[in-house]
Amino acid sequence: MRAVSRPLAEVVDRPVDLNDVARGDGYLFVRDGVGFAGRGVAARVPADEAVEFLAAVEHDDRAGGVNGPIALGALPFRPGADAELIVPAVVVGKDADGRQWITEIDDDDVRDAGPLLPEVEPEPTSASWTIEPLVDTDRYLAAVAAARDAVRAGTLQKAVIARPIEVRADRPIDVHTVLRRLKATFGSSHRFSIDGFIGASPELLVAVDGGVVSSFPLAGTTRTTGDDELDAKLAAELHASEKNRIEHAAAIEMVRDTLLPFCSYLDWAPEPEIVKVANVQHLGSRAEGMLSKPHATVIELVRALQPTPAVGGHPREAAIELIEQVEGFERGVYGGTVGWCDANGDGRWAVSLRCAELSDDRRSARLVAGGGIVADSDPLSELAETQAKFQAMLSALIRP
Repeated sequence: MRAVSRPLAEVVDRPVDLNDVARGDGYLFVRDGVGFAGRGVAARVPADEAVEFLAAVEHDDRAGGVNGPIALGALPFRPGADAELIVPAVVVGKDADGRQWITEIDDDDVRDAGPLLPEVEPEPTSASWTIEPLVDTDRYLAAVAAARDAVRAGTLQKAVIARPIEVRADRPIDVHTVLRRLKATFGSSHRFSIDGFIGASPELLVAVDGGVVSSFPLAGTTRTTGDDELDAKLAAELHASEKNRIEHAAAIEMVRDTLLPFCSYLDWAPEPEIVKVANVQHLGSRAEGMLSKPHATVIELVRALQPTPAVGGHPREAAIELIEQVEGFERGVYGGTVGWCDANGDGRWAVSLRCAELSDDRRSARLVAGGGIVADSDPLSELAETQAKFQAMLSALIRP
């Protein structure tokens, strides 16, 4: 298999939006205009073999030091679960330095990628929608109470309890239009579209760039209101909240302790910062370091970290056991991770939050939202937090 990378300007003579390359049938992983869009499928490979597979691809780099072919996909919530990554036949990449390029794989088995850009713009549509919980609300409240009681009993330090809803439409959901809406509202989040799994996650699980490793766990949440003064007050209350600080500490400590053995050094923020997105505010703590040589690949680090206490709990195995006993549904890729890797083992992976799983006919979508439960958690307050978190995807999906 052979890949050729060229400056994008050699192929397209106008500005290119990665959302328009991906559209409804391609692949996307982007944040703040930096990332990748792919079309067609050159291969599907097991996630743990992806770096080795890409390293075996002959790469003719005419664009000057770009990533070349990549593999992207989503790993399930359950640690160690099998997963496949997709190697697109055509990839358009953009980096933080403003470079833009296209990588094409020339192989007889490559599925047709279709035109690089859409021939027509997506048109506004109007649909009828229904929304219903897939787990009874009383069961969710009982699950929160069970997790809270386990923390109070000392069995757990924290557990994340989630609940799913289903959105149904009377016509297919236009993924291309949804991606554009997510860009308009959540441009600073990691936005993705892979085989009907779409979303806008604010949380970086792990990134590797050369030998530099970074992570930005989020845990502890409050709402936003649209009123800057009130939002600032809510943010201050969040920062001072013992309940949320305990929840957040579990996340950053696990990330730190997991990454340290892979690193020659690792720095992390002594105090969490406020991360504000369109619908909620979080506590977040940055960590960055240098990997020891020979350095671990981003896939190896993903496997070591996922799921963090921000989406599972702590201790991890005990929290997962409780989650599977009380939640009443199978999480699948929710709470897992989504991202990409290249032949050098570099890549970027976000936690699979603020997401939707579309049905094959695109007429329904499953959304999941959850929150961290500690000793002081109140079930009704946790229900309200999930309602706020659902708004991210609902606002992008629903247009009556």
